[in-house]
Amino acid sequence: MVSDTDFTGKRVLVVGGSSGIGNGIAHGFHLREAEVHVWGTRAAATDYDPADGSDLSGLGYTCVDVGDPDAINAAPLPFDGLDVLVLCQGTVVYRRGEFAREGWDRVMAVNLDSLMHCANKFRDQLAAAKGSVIMVSSISGYKANIGNPAYAASKAGAISLTKTLGQAWAPLGIRVNGLAPGLVDTKLTKVTTDNPERLAGALARIPDGRMGTPEDMAGTAIFLASPLASYVTGHTIVVDGGLSL
Repeated sequence: MVSDTDFTGKRVLVVGGSSGIGNGIAHGFHLREAEVHVWGTRAAATDYDPADGSDLSGLGYTCVDVGDPDAINAAPLPFDGLDVLVLCQGTVVYRRGEFAREGWDRVMAVNLDSLMHCANKFRDQLAAAKGSVIMVSSISGYKANIGNPAYAASKAGAISLTKTLGQAWAPLGIRVNGLAPGLVDTKLTKVTTDNPERLAGALARIPDGRMGTPEDMAGTAIFLASPLASYVTGHTIVVDGGLSL
C-alpha cells in the first residue's frame, strides 16, 4: 500500500529553501522521495554554512533574488513539470528600519510581491500536474508586530493572497494553501533566541512550552501537499504551539 505522504516521482520547488523553515520543508519532501529543488540568495550551494541551518545535500539549487521580478522571470525552470511549489521566502529589517521607505520596499518585495510573481511563473506547470502551492506566512499576519510594520503587513497579505489564489486557481486543479509559523528557531529569529531574557519571555507565552522547529513546519507542508488535504483550499494553518491563542 502506497502512503498518502509518499512523494516518489513528485517534483517540488521550495523558494527560500536554503535555510531555516524552508530548508526543513525541503528535506521533509526529500525524505519522502520527492525530487526537490530550492531557490536561495547566494551564488552557489557551497556558500551556505550548515551552522546557520543550511543543509543542501540531495537538493538542487539555483540562486534567484526574488525581490527582483525580472530575476524571477529569468530564472530557469528546475523541472519539466512541477507538482508542489512552496513559497517560503522571507526577510525582515530590525531597528525600526521598516518604517523607512528602503526597508519597507525591500520587505514587501520579498515577502509579498514575490509570492505572486513566483506563483504566476509556475501556474501552467502546476495546472498540468494538478499540483499545489503552499505559502508560508506567519502569525504576525494576524496581529501587530512591534517595530516591523512591513513584516506584519506582508504576512497579512500572504494570508489574504492564499485565500484569493485558492479561489481563483481551484478551477485549474491547483490547490493553494498556507501555513503560519509561530516562533521557530532560525536565523531570522536570532534577535529573540540569542537573548536569554527575551527567549524566556517568549517561551512563557507558548502553551506547548517550546519553540517550533523547521521539521514541525515540514509536517504541515507535507500534509497540505498530500492527498490527505485534497479538499483543503485557500486556508492557512497556524502552526505555533498555541502561541496565538
